[in-house]
Amino acid sequence: MALKAVLGAGFVAALLALLSCAALADDAPRLSELSPDGKDACFGRVYDAAHLKAHPRQKVARIFFYYGHDPVSRPNEEPAPGSDTYNAFMTTTVRGASKPEWAGGWCNRQDPNDKSSGIHCGMDCDRTLASLKVDDKGRLTISDVQPDLYLDAGSEEELGTAEYNKQALGKEDDGFLLDPMPSATCKAEFARIDPIDPALGAPLRERLKPDQAFCYGHDYDDAHMAGHTGQLTQSIRVFRGPVELASFARDGDASNWPNGADIAVSVTTRQKSGKVTQTYSCQGEADQWRCVASAKMSDFSCDITQKEIFLRRGADGTMMLANPNSGLPVVDLCSKAADGKTKSDDKVYRLQPMPQSACAP
Repeated sequence: MALKAVLGAGFVAALLALLSCAALADDAPRLSELSPDGKDACFGRVYDAAHLKAHPRQKVARIFFYYGHDPVSRPNEEPAPGSDTYNAFMTTTVRGASKPEWAGGWCNRQDPNDKSSGIHCGMDCDRTLASLKVDDKGRLTISDVQPDLYLDAGSEEELGTAEYNKQALGKEDDGFLLDPMPSATCKAEFARIDPIDPALGAPLRERLKPDQAFCYGHDYDDAHMAGHTGQLTQSIRVFRGPVELASFARDGDASNWPNGADIAVSVTTRQKSGKVTQTYSCQGEADQWRCVASAKMSDFSCDITQKEIFLRRGADGTMMLANPNSGLPVVDLCSKAADGKTKSDDKVYRLQPMPQSACAP
């Protein structure tokens, strides 16, 4: 069993920050000076060697600003957004970096009643993305770019001055003048951030339909178990059967799939001869399903709603299951053994598609 965590700590931190600092962007008006034709707008600049040599304190070698619909998120596990809001996305690549960093926000005129006034673009947690001006040639000037644009608040104290200066933008990374470009140019630039692995194929929410039963699993043979003495799991199944399908048909919303989808997980372990089954309720988050343990099956002596697992598409039609914090019933979910991070070698599973009969009760 691979030990590499499926769920990145960075994603969790970013998600928690977003939830704690959420601000409403849906009311941001569409700005005609950025998008005169009402379409997504792209601005960009790639600095040549001569410019960078003449500006040694400028770290940014490439910068693109996109105003419109999200160019960053690849097809993922979240339901399609219902909002048609225009938002702002900026990406920069510093000297020597192999791929860009990015930040997103929303923009408003500084004076709502004056179309000639400057434009302020904000971010979550009341931070500034940039200030904008469009000249009579359609070029975009970007200013007020903060050195800690891609860093957490208070990061200078946390990182120390030397490391902060290394990770922050440079002294001259401001006052950028960008040319209008085709929207496809910005989309291609944002695609460099996290290239799609074609081996992964379609996301789970497309592979697995709301009214479709499925079964994934893995059985570990004696040789594997002898070589992995820290692993408790002998067999595992992840499935949706008649009970889960009926539950979603009754209470679910197919347009919001996979949010609200119930799944069941059955495991057999070294310690117990019988099979243990636990149900979970799932939500789409970025490129994975976050599935929280449900108390539907029986009464528990503890609150199991904090017990969670994560599903992600794997290569060649497989499914990856991550169990970073003792969310699987390989141990009693209410025992001390289930506190904190998974202590056994039962953290990540690669599951193969199986016939539905392999997941029968």
